[in-house]
Amino acid sequence: MVLSKIQDDFRVVLSLENHCSPAQQEIMADNLQMTFGESLLSDMLADFPDTLPSPEALKFKVLVKNKKIGTLKETHERKGSDKRGDNQDKETGVKKLPGVMLFKKKKVRWSKIALALSDLVIYTKAEKFKSFQHSRLYQQFNENNSIGETQARKLSKLRVHEFIFHTRRFITRIYPKATRADSSNFNPQEFWNIGCQMVALNFQTPGLPMDLQNGKFLDNGGSGYILKPHFLRESESYFNPSNIKESMPITLTIRLISGIQLPLTHSSSNKGDTLVIIEVFGVPNDQMKQQTRVIKKNGELLIYCIELPLAFFFYTYLLFIRQGFSIMSKISYRRVPLFSRMGESLEPASLFVYVWYVR
Repeated sequence: MVLSKIQDDFRVVLSLENHCSPAQQEIMADNLQMTFGESLLSDMLADFPDTLPSPEALKFKVLVKNKKIGTLKETHERKGSDKRGDNQDKETGVKKLPGVMLFKKKKVRWSKIALALSDLVIYTKAEKFKSFQHSRLYQQFNENNSIGETQARKLSKLRVHEFIFHTRRFITRIYPKATRADSSNFNPQEFWNIGCQMVALNFQTPGLPMDLQNGKFLDNGGSGYILKPHFLRESESYFNPSNIKESMPITLTIRLISGIQLPLTHSSSNKGDTLVIIEVFGVPNDQMKQQTRVIKKNGELLIYCIELPLAFFFYTYLLFIRQGFSIMSKISYRRVPLFSRMGESLEPASLFVYVWYVR
């Protein structure tokens, strides 16, 4: 893999799907160091020996996510030494833990990991998820979990508070189930609702999930980092996205003023029947859909108001379905660019809207 230029100031995490021999892993380590140079984080930061740094502290850094041998202290002590040919066994599988009787004993497998590659893994060590209890007792701050969508969906329904507590302490990645052979996607919003930091999607497959993904990060310049709401960060929070007991709903109003340079249709007059559908995605209580009236054979939109009462405005996002584009809500006049259903820009096509809310 070659990255010609990293456009963003914030850290980039390279998640390695590593099935290589130790010798090939050493070549991978050399290539990573040669490609990224000083930008590659290869040692813990002095101010963060036992806690995760913020994205701000890791600006301009590239992090490697992979299996790791030993501790960060041991990695630091090996800094500058020759690690070629020095490989260690990494135990995989689940064993019975002393004093904990909740885990079934399974066959233990061993895999070789090259220290040269292992020592490039600092704050993003890949660790198999076993249970929330195991994580509370044994998981280290720099260990990240990857959980399949099926298991994650089940846990989000049965143990939602434990799940949210887990995402407050550890970076958690959700990945598509293996049966998605067609590279289809799941709705990422259900896992954002419980604080999961990474939701893996098949970017090659356009559709609603990718529209939500692109819309979520549109207003922050596509940096990929958004601060989670306070109720997903507070240690005493009892937030449950499926059971919101207390809320201060507000009324969000979107005035569609006009459409600009709307794309041509296949009709003989090249003027389609214009319709805008506004759909809200967020916690289940917020999800709704409303639409304007149809304007026959007109390439522009007349003024039309839609009022949407929302329960949790600051954690709810809007998706304009008609051309598949997204917008974060703010109180202002906005020019909203249009995208095709395949995610391609339709510039200069856009909508001119005014957005405001009343408590």
